[in-house]
Amino acid sequence: MFGQKLHQPDYQLAGDEGAVITTSKGTIKVKLDTVGAPIHAANFCELATMGFYDGLKFHRYVPGFVIQGGCPNTRDMTPEQVAAGEPGPDGMPGTGGPGWCIKGEFATNPNNSHVDGALAMARSMNPDSAGSQFYFCLGAQHNLDSGYTVFGTTLEGLDVIRRLRAGDVIEHVEIIHEA
Repeated sequence: MFGQKLHQPDYQLAGDEGAVITTSKGTIKVKLDTVGAPIHAANFCELATMGFYDGLKFHRYVPGFVIQGGCPNTRDMTPEQVAAGEPGPDGMPGTGGPGWCIKGEFATNPNNSHVDGALAMARSMNPDSAGSQFYFCLGAQHNLDSGYTVFGTTLEGLDVIRRLRAGDVIEHVEIIHEA
């Protein structure tokens, strides 16, 4: 992903976006931060409306830290293969992306706080390398505030987030508009 031109999402934010993330363990509702992290929010909305996340698996679970998903390498893998950390036909879970990167917004987002249930974007060592992989915080993780962009807050389903494990399925992500 290094050296790739940064992607500017085509998705036009209305400013009231949220997401309903249906998983094999239940449903999570989040409010997206379209003001503090507009590139990340638009990127997530763009991928969700394309159906990119549908059928992917959560591939990383670290108790008391994060549950992470959004790697397309998990699409053609069984939940058991992902949970076992096996390589898939498209590569290792956790190493894939949408084919582009977006600019980090952690330094400019006034709401960049990794609280319990925060929705944030994973990246590699390059601060501008986020693409599709996201994570939910399992408890406050303020040590991540200065290097990873938070782009959403959990409104409902924190209990679901706490039950998620590697191999669990992201069945569908629907972008909603709050009144």
